[in-house]
Amino acid sequence: MGIPRLRAYSGPAFLSYGFRPFFFLGALQAGFSVMLWLPIYAGELDAHSAFVPVDWHVHEMLFGYLPAIVTGFLLTAIPNWTGRLPVQGSPLLALVVLWIAGRAAIFFSADIGWAAAAVIDVAFLLAVTAAAAREIVAGRNWRNLKVLLPLAVLACANGAFHVEAHLQGISDISRRLGIAAAIILISLIGGRIIPSFTRNWLVRENPGRLPAPFDRFDVASIAVSIAALGAWTVIPDSSISGVLMAIAAICQAWRLSRWAGERTTRDPLVLVLHAAYAFVPVGLALVSASIFFPDAVPAAAGFHALGAGAIGSMTLAVMARATLGHTGRALKAGRGASFVFAAILLAGSLRTLGAFGPHDGLIHLAGAAWVAAFAGFILVYGTALMTPRAR
Repeated sequence: MGIPRLRAYSGPAFLSYGFRPFFFLGALQAGFSVMLWLPIYAGELDAHSAFVPVDWHVHEMLFGYLPAIVTGFLLTAIPNWTGRLPVQGSPLLALVVLWIAGRAAIFFSADIGWAAAAVIDVAFLLAVTAAAAREIVAGRNWRNLKVLLPLAVLACANGAFHVEAHLQGISDISRRLGIAAAIILISLIGGRIIPSFTRNWLVRENPGRLPAPFDRFDVASIAVSIAALGAWTVIPDSSISGVLMAIAAICQAWRLSRWAGERTTRDPLVLVLHAAYAFVPVGLALVSASIFFPDAVPAAAGFHALGAGAIGSMTLAVMARATLGHTGRALKAGRGASFVFAAILLAGSLRTLGAFGPHDGLIHLAGAAWVAAFAGFILVYGTALMTPRAR
């Protein structure tokens, strides 16, 4: 007898599964934060944050938006991994309220004090890490414990971000550590779901070459990427970091090429996963180039390729697919979804290009595309997230 996926639950559908509130609110926060950031960037608006403006922007993307999406994903995936019942109802609402409190605390941290804001904000990721660890251990799903390591690193990076920004006036090591944790999560989870979803689609729709199975090369690619990102976090200007980043970029590009993405052009839901993952080797290569050729390649280019590009597009692609699959909808992308995917890929590309010189026009276009992508996600998938599962 299969283990039931839900407890007897009569509350709102919005709190019946973790992906529902966190995908919806995460998308809302991602779009709204950038809407605020554009006038802040232009000097037309002042936040009440104790962070300098650029740190507020970086923090709310890395430690506000990203943890919401990762939480939604994990609270939905872990029951599948372990066979245990999902978090829902009041416990899920408590996590949602804690996340919202963190966003408010950061925005008004100049009023409540940096230490109070840090405690409120950091509590969310610590709670999620503890809850995920409890479920994985209770379900004896030992092989997925590795997912908790980058999640714990992300939580530590968040705490370090607050301390570093307070003591030095701006974040440095902690923002790179946050990016590193996010890219390793993408390497681990993306390396599982992209070949799997691609294989399923190709077997059914386009017989022929299939993605290579996970093997030692994937392990080596992830290991090299961890070493490269770790070195970049601590010694960002060292030639050692530059060489490791270059090797990691080659490995990640080769890894992506083994997944037969070029054969999925007829399915935007699968194709977008490959396009999103492509930002990982591109970002790593740009970081390497910025170390060896700082006059030609700004450090911000690699940072935004990994951030707006890889993190932004990969999370949105996963959110769309997971929403369809877990609400009983067909796994098909209509015009609305295709627009969302095109907008987020455009946003990541334009923001990366905008780093090459004082191109405020490109930055504003990137911001507009980003907002359009997440507003589009809410319009296309909001009803599915709010209403009971289709039968």
